[in-house]
Amino acid sequence: MLGIGTEGPHVGLVQASEHPKIEFYLKNFTSAKDVLFAIKEVGFRGGNSNTGKALKHTAQKFFTVDAGVRKGIPKVAVVFIDGWPSDDIEEAGIVAREFGVNVFIVSVAKPIPEELGMVQDVAFVDKAVCRSNGFFSYHMPNWFGTTKYVKPLVQKLCTHEQMMCSKTCYNSVNIAFLIDGSSSVGDSNFRLMLEFVSNIAKTFEISDIGAKIAAVQFTYDQRTEFSFTDYSTKENVLAVIRNIRYMSGGTATGDAISFTVRNVFGPIRESPNKNFLVVVTDGQSYDDVRGPAAAAHDAAK
Repeated sequence: MLGIGTEGPHVGLVQASEHPKIEFYLKNFTSAKDVLFAIKEVGFRGGNSNTGKALKHTAQKFFTVDAGVRKGIPKVAVVFIDGWPSDDIEEAGIVAREFGVNVFIVSVAKPIPEELGMVQDVAFVDKAVCRSNGFFSYHMPNWFGTTKYVKPLVQKLCTHEQMMCSKTCYNSVNIAFLIDGSSSVGDSNFRLMLEFVSNIAKTFEISDIGAKIAAVQFTYDQRTEFSFTDYSTKENVLAVIRNIRYMSGGTATGDAISFTVRNVFGPIRESPNKNFLVVVTDGQSYDDVRGPAAAAHDAAK
């Protein structure tokens, strides 16, 4: 039903049991006929449902360019769980989101009363899916008569605009705002500047695994208003931006760029997000800007 083809969706399969086994990759088959044949050839493994281990492995090893991932196409993992996972799936869900994988959990049947004592977390579905908004979770009461559940699930999988965990400009960037607090700006214009910065920040998906925002105010001195790791919700970031106090003073933009690269971007050197420094200033700097700007470009390579 997906319409598998060279230019259409590509499908792979991972079997989760005691240890995950990649049965075939996205690149292995590009026709529905070949995929269906490969599925029929998969042998049942048995063992524990180490779904967390399998999901983590899939996010890290299955969704790679070498394995057939195409740029600009959403990465989707549909996880079929019979009852409950044997291991912790929450951490795997976090890893999957960090890799930009949209995780759907299809739970089939619920644990029987005797099994509930073995369930590590009855709320595992909400912790593993891309977003706990109901869109990424799907329940089937049993394995019989599953055909009627196929079409609604496929419709979800083909709704690109709902793939909130795909890596986009809006959820995989670190943006530091360097805000001019010099005397020439003035208090009223400074408030307008903060509103401008807030409106930019508002458009990004700020979260612990999404976009990160930081702000530094500068005159001759620099003041880190907040760093990338201070706040992980959009509401908190916007509130802090609104409450930034105007410093007033001179304009040393070059020193401010060097300060921000060293003290704000330095601690997140290992972040997978792309880094941007947005300098908002009203005029000429009293110091050299070209050297610090070139150094910032080099640091980003």
